[in-house]
Amino acid sequence: MNLRDIKKDIEYLVGEFIDDCSLFMAFNPERGSEDGLAKIIDEAVNLYNDLQDKQNANVTGNKKAYYNGIRKELVEGLDKLCEKLSKEVSK
Repeated sequence: MNLRDIKKDIEYLVGEFIDDCSLFMAFNPERGSEDGLAKIIDEAVNLYNDLQDKQNANVTGNKKAYYNGIRKELVEGLDKLCEKLSKEVSK
């Protein structure tokens, strides 16, 4: 994997998660105004910004391990957000 693929993955995966949240809010307007979903979307945006900052940083040393760490953080962060979204949807 190269840096270009990581950038695309971050953009796509976090964007799709935010789209899923927005779709739920659109199809369930009575529940879409809840603060819980807005907080989840804010967390997703913060994750995106954090990962963008990390991928744009100058890396010295083992670049492969650094970028694998970013990819791992992306997957773990999205997993936590998906769990929060599932809890919010099931209420």
